[in-house]
Amino acid sequence: MGQEGHAGHAGAAAPATPATEPEVPYGGAHSAHGDMLTVGAVDDAANGFTTTELLTEWETGTVSTLPDGRVLRSFVIEAVDKEIEIAPGVKFPAWTYNGRVPGPALRAKEGERLQITFRNFGSHPHSMHFHGIHAARMDGVPGAGLINPGESFVYEFDAFPFGCHLYHCHALPLRRHMHKGMYGAFVIDPDPALHPEAAELASGRLLGTPENARWQELIMVMNAFDTNFDSENEFYAVNSIAHAYAKAPIRIEKSRPVRIYLINVTEFDPINSFHLHANFFDYYDTGTNLSPTLKTVDLIMQCQAQRGILEFSYIRHEPGLYMFHAHQSEFTELGWMGMFDVVEA
Repeated sequence: MGQEGHAGHAGAAAPATPATEPEVPYGGAHSAHGDMLTVGAVDDAANGFTTTELLTEWETGTVSTLPDGRVLRSFVIEAVDKEIEIAPGVKFPAWTYNGRVPGPALRAKEGERLQITFRNFGSHPHSMHFHGIHAARMDGVPGAGLINPGESFVYEFDAFPFGCHLYHCHALPLRRHMHKGMYGAFVIDPDPALHPEAAELASGRLLGTPENARWQELIMVMNAFDTNFDSENEFYAVNSIAHAYAKAPIRIEKSRPVRIYLINVTEFDPINSFHLHANFFDYYDTGTNLSPTLKTVDLIMQCQAQRGILEFSYIRHEPGLYMFHAHQSEFTELGWMGMFDVVEA
C-alpha cells in the first residue's frame, strides 16, 4: 500500500537482495503452474548481465552543474547487436542498448536537465524515443534523432513529469525494433521541494533519501521473444530470462515495504499482466501521482508501453515463497513466473 500505510516498518537502508542460486527444487510444490519450468541455466557471463542486476541496478549517469545552477545529468547509450540467451540453450539475436535487454534503467530527478549521448554501433538505423515531455526535434523519430549505423545524436530535455516511464527505438518497422530488445526503463523521481503538500511521499520515491532507503525497489520489464520470427512469441519473461525468478526467488525482507516499477514492452500480444499471490498492492498508473490510482488490487493489466508503480508489504505474512506471474496461463508456462522469498530481516 502507499507509503503512509507503512509507518510502522523498519527503516533499514539496505536494498533488496535477490537470491543468486536456485532455491526452488524442480517439481517442488511451488515450482510453477503444473510444475512447468525451463531446465538448466543460462550463461550469465556470455549474456553480460544477470537477472539479479536487472532487478536493482539503476543507471544514474554523471552529474554536473549548469551555469544557471541547475543540475545536468548526462548518460551515454550505445546500440549494439548482440546474441543473448533467453532460456537455457535458446539464443536470440537481439538489438540492444549497452549490450543488455532491457537496456539500462535510467533514473533522474524531476526538473533536472538531461543529456543522453546516443551512439549507433548496430547494423540498422536506431533511435531513443523517451516517454516524457520534450521538443519535437528530440522525439527519436525519423528526422528527429533517428540515426544510421556509425552515427551519434545527443538528446537534451528537462526531466518532466515525474513517474515510471520508458524509452525505446522508434525506427520502422517499429514492432521489429521493439521485439528485438530495444527498450528500457526511464524513471523520474519527484522533487519534494516541488510538492510541499506531499513532501514526505515524494521523498519516499527520491533515490538516495532516508525515506527511499527503507523501500525494497525492483525494476520489472515484462517482455517476450519470437524466436522463429512468425510474429508469435515462444518465450515470456520479466527482464528477459524465462523463469529466472522461479529458479532463483527474489529475497524480500518482510518488515520493509516493496515498490515495483512495472513496464510492459511485450510485442505481438495486446496485453500483459501482473498477479501477486496471497497479497494485494496499491497501483500508481504511469507513476505520475503520489496517491494511488487503484487501491488494494492483486492483478493489473498493461498494454504495450503502459507502466506503473506497485507498492505492497509482507509485514503481516509468515516467511515463505510467494508466487507472482502473468495471469495468462500461456505466458506463465512459457516463462513469465517468479517467486518472492519472504524472510525475517
